[in-house]
Amino acid sequence: MGETDTAADSNVAERLGIKQGDLIQEFGYDEDVDFDLRDAIEEAVGSDLLDEEDHDVADAVIVWWREGDGDLVDMLMDAQTTLNEPGLVWLLTPKQGRAGHVRPVEIQEAAPPAGLHSTSSVGVSKDWSATRLVRKKQ
Repeated sequence: MGETDTAADSNVAERLGIKQGDLIQEFGYDEDVDFDLRDAIEEAVGSDLLDEEDHDVADAVIVWWREGDGDLVDMLMDAQTTLNEPGLVWLLTPKQGRAGHVRPVEIQEAAPPAGLHSTSSVGVSKDWSATRLVRKKQ
């Protein structure tokens, strides 16, 4: 990876609000994830990502999600199990035209039953987009 890639990836970590010392839990890891993005997140926080089995309280969660992965509401509920109260869920989905693309309306429909709402979306790599989900105010 060249210097330009590293700078771009660290900017993505900043746009995701990820900072040194944060604990980030990851769901939906598979061989198609963006490894450069994962590396940039780990570098930004200074530690490995927590996996689905970890029970540490996380500051944020990233969920790799593709069409056909199952029930998105259930996944979003599971992703919040160890999430710190002000924590965010970043739902990473393949961009339009890529295998496994998830239509934005599916995310909009799945978020409220999981107690979340979508606030923004950003492109995080050439193949993946991220949707920022936050807990609904009580």
